[in-house]
Order: sequence, then structure tokens, then C-alpha cells
Amino acid sequence: MEPQPTAALETVFRLESPRVIAGVARLVRDVGIAEELTQDALVAALEQWPRDGVPDNPGAWLMATARRRAVDLIRRRETYARKLAEIGRDLPAAAPPPEEPADPEDIDDDLLRLVFTACHPVLSAEARIALTLRLLGGLTTPEIARACLVPEPTVAQRIVRAKRTLARKNIDFEVPYGPDRAARLGSVLEVIYLIFNEGYAATAGDDWLRPALCEDALRLARVLAALMPKEPEVHGLTALLEFQSSRTAARIGPDGEPVLLEDQNRHRWNRLLIARGITALDHAHAATGSGAPGPYVLQAAIAACHATAHTYQETDWPRIATLYGLLAARTPSPVVELNRAVAVSMAEGPAPALALVDALAAEPALRDYHLLPSVRGDLLARLGRTGEARAEFERAASLTRNARERALLLDRAREATG
Repeated sequence: MEPQPTAALETVFRLESPRVIAGVARLVRDVGIAEELTQDALVAALEQWPRDGVPDNPGAWLMATARRRAVDLIRRRETYARKLAEIGRDLPAAAPPPEEPADPEDIDDDLLRLVFTACHPVLSAEARIALTLRLLGGLTTPEIARACLVPEPTVAQRIVRAKRTLARKNIDFEVPYGPDRAARLGSVLEVIYLIFNEGYAATAGDDWLRPALCEDALRLARVLAALMPKEPEVHGLTALLEFQSSRTAARIGPDGEPVLLEDQNRHRWNRLLIARGITALDHAHAATGSGAPGPYVLQAAIAACHATAHTYQETDWPRIATLYGLLAARTPSPVVELNRAVAVSMAEGPAPALALVDALAAEPALRDYHLLPSVRGDLLARLGRTGEARAEFERAASLTRNARERALLLDRAREATG
């Protein structure tokens, strides 16, 4: 037994609750009920651990307690069903749950089932993010609200509606097979990617970074990579997040201000995370084989070019521009084209890049995207067109909802004036 049971319980519950919920959901086939039973186990721990001490294996204790409550619930259901049968023999019997296919690629892991259920495409992107952070990240409603910069009632409603939608539409608690798995995997990866990006460059608020969100997303990606070792895009996303996370300490200054890539102290980059990223990218290439790399593998390859360059000037910009071209062909997007223009500006100069950026000006998706005038301002400044550059930086500052980024862009506007 260990001291400080309340503090220990908080830590254990954050780490173990996803596995407990997943294990119980396999029995009751409902993530909402599984979460309630897991919370019941937490309440039992709060009552018993301060009195009896923390068990030697607290995660197993929580799992056993929650599963006992699940078995009790199932027995009550069966008793109720028997009573119904006695009252009206002509009532149709409840259909037994379908047997899961005996697929050679079957992944018998409750946690993976929970990942695919929480990220089901039947839910909106906002609901998937909230439910994933709740069930798999172990975050509370206030923590999710702070992370997503929305009111707590909004988050609570998203989570409740998501669980109701899964129950109402009878979404199976399963890992899909064949083509369905490939289709659903994209949704899973998208949710993890969105969570990381919101932590890596917050869209709004006073902070440039939210490291806790990045850590949650990276942890989910690592778990998924361990559960699905043959999926190249899973390894690709994991590699991408490892590389991006390696720069966290260098991306903010002493007062929390953003530090641009070219100004970052690369000695502060985390070499362990870079090594992990290289390993994950190797796994992605091995799993891809002779096939064409997917979008996450391509983005990881781009991030690797940055991570392995000793200085900003030594970055292999021609390769990055080529990789962005492949990414644009694989997943056409004006944002990808904008990033390709940045790489072209470093490989070939600002003039050809400005032509690419100007061609994107009419894109509806970029109309209120602050990075379009920000990139254009940088190119104009490098061409000596300082007045136009200042106007672009000021426009970019007016479009961003992040206070730190707005300050950076206004500083760049003043520098262009000088």
C-alpha cells in the first residue's frame, strides 16, 4: 500500500480510465454506460483507498471493480428480460450480439475498439475531439473546455450528444474490417491530428502553445501505432507528431512569445523525440513497401527535413518543395499549396513563390486565413516592397484570433516600415 491515496487516484485514473472504459464497453456495448460504470469504480476508490490504502495494482483494482458492476448490470438486464418473457411469451427475443469475424488481421484490443468508436464518422469533428479527449485522454469537462476554448456547457452537450448518437444509431463497439477499417482509420487519424494542431499553434486565446494537448495527441498516436503496426499512415502520423513535438521548447520565448523556425535555438530541440520520429518514419516506409506514401507519411518526411538540418540555411528546401508537390497531388488543398510556395521561396527565391501565392488569392478557403497575407507579407519584404509587406502583415494580424500571433505579426509590420 502507498500513502496519499487521493493524489495517487487522480494520476491512476487519468492513465487507466481509457483502458477501464474500453474493457467495460466490450461487455455492455455502450461507451456512455461504460464511462458511468468506470466513474462508479472511481467513487468506490475514493471511498476505500483513503481508508485501506492504495492497492499494489490500482489500475487492475479499478478494472475489476468496474467490470463487476458491468456484470451486475448485465444480470439485471437478463432478469428483466426473463420477466418480460414470462409476462408475454410472444415477445420477440432480443437478438444476440453478432459474432466478430474471424479475420487474420483481427486486433483483439479493447482500447483500439474505443478509439474507433469515439472517432466514428457519424459524429461531427467537434464531437469526436471532445469525446476522444474525454474517453481516451482522461480529461475532465473543464479541461476540454479550456483546451477547445469553448464554454463548459458546450463541451458537456457535445459529449452527451455524441454518446447518445452512438447509442441511437447502434454503432458497434468494434474495430472495422477490410475497406471499412481504412475508411474509419482516416477519421481516427484526423481527430488525433486536429488535437495536436490545436495544441501546437492555438487558433485563439492568449497562449501560442498548449503543450498538454500536444502530449495527449502524441500519446494517442503512439498507442495507435503499437496497436496497428502494419498501418503506414499510423506510423506516419506518429513520426510527424514526434518531429513537431521535438521543437516545442524552442518555439516560445521567455515571455511566451512565438519564435519563428528560422530564429529557433536548435540546441533546444529534443533529440530523443527526433530519434523516435526517425524510427517511426522508417516503420512507415517499411509498411508502405512499394506503394505510394500517404499524406501523413509525406508530412512526416517534410518534418524530418527540418528536424535533421543543423541550421535553417542547411535545410533541404528543394526536397521539401518536391514533397509538398507530392502531397498536393495526393490531397489537393490550397493550404498545402501555400506551404509549397514557402518552400519554393527558400529553394528558388521569393519572386516565383509570390506568383504561386498570388494564384491562391481567389481561393474561398483562404479568404479569412491569416497565414496567406502573412506569407505574402514575408515575400514582399524580401523583395524590398516594404509598404505592401506592412499592409499584408497588418491584414494578417486582423484575421488571427490568437493574441500572441497577432503581436508577432504587428511587430513584423513595424519592422517592414523601418
